[in-house]
Amino acid sequence: MPKLTKRDIVVAISNQTGMVQHDVFEVVQRTLDHITNSLANNVAVELRNFGVFQPRLTKPRVGRNPNEPGSSFVIPPRATVKFKAGKIMRQRVEKLSRELKEASERKAAEQQPAAATVPAN
Repeated sequence: MPKLTKRDIVVAISNQTGMVQHDVFEVVQRTLDHITNSLANNVAVELRNFGVFQPRLTKPRVGRNPNEPGSSFVIPPRATVKFKAGKIMRQRVEKLSRELKEASERKAAEQQPAAATVPAN
């Protein structure tokens, strides 16, 4: 699966806007820093049509060490970030899900007749 890096985002925005990459990098980095600081201060971040980042605390739970059967310990609660995709993002990802499923089914259908022609030993 391909991935998009911060550098890729900076280059794309620079090409689209004509801004200098250094300036675009500063804006992107400061945006990410502000989001991170807000979450670290227990403030949710809502980006319309993209999604909502929300800090939350996990519940304590019982853990078990597979190397020591019978012993258990409490895993303490910890802060995590929950992300809920916005409507537009959710719709676009759902569309991708359908396209990937259809492509997978087509590929399986193409391979199935080839497997049937292989003689059994």
